[in-house]
Amino acid sequence: MDVLPFEVRVELGGWKLFWALLERQPSDPHLLSETARQVLAEVRAQMRLESLSAHATTAALRKLFHAAGCDPTRYRPSSEALLRRLLKGEELPCINPLVDLNNCLSACLGVPCCVMAEDSLEPPFVFRAGRDGESYESLRGPFNLAGKPLLLDALGPCDAPITGGQRVKVSGETRRAWLVAYLPAGVLEPEAVERRLCELLAASSAARVHIAGAA
Repeated sequence: MDVLPFEVRVELGGWKLFWALLERQPSDPHLLSETARQVLAEVRAQMRLESLSAHATTAALRKLFHAAGCDPTRYRPSSEALLRRLLKGEELPCINPLVDLNNCLSACLGVPCCVMAEDSLEPPFVFRAGRDGESYESLRGPFNLAGKPLLLDALGPCDAPITGGQRVKVSGETRRAWLVAYLPAGVLEPEAVERRLCELLAASSAARVHIAGAA
């Protein structure tokens, strides 16, 4: 694992954050579509909707959400929300190669992941519980961050493992983005995330990794 080029302070106990700097590469979109189909088949072979809340990773994330002050049945971890949709019959969406890779990684590992445009971020970072009065424009619209697990940079809130922030959104013009995976410590290790990410990248050729580290 590489040393991250900036400070990341994790103030919520029980979490580990995996970071990877991705650079989008010209690739055959059919390769990424096939990767997504394989991930979807894997998810449906290994998980069931009725027992998803008891899955080790899902259960650990729910406990961490409770500890931060967030009800995970009202505000689900983004990974659990994604898995529920997939297990109900939806497909992995085709949005953008970097976003699609992010969703594949989140689905196959069962942890919240985000991609944030590199040029929209300003280190250092801190991961803590949201405070009263904190909010941001999320991908779903205005979102109250109080009591939610929250990632901030020097400019303010940038991501929550529930719904991402508009300020750091990856667009069709984005070439480099930071991927962050929010891990329950002791349940899923950063090295396992790096291995799976590299497998997805090798299969899809959609991006290459410049830096991979953890905090």
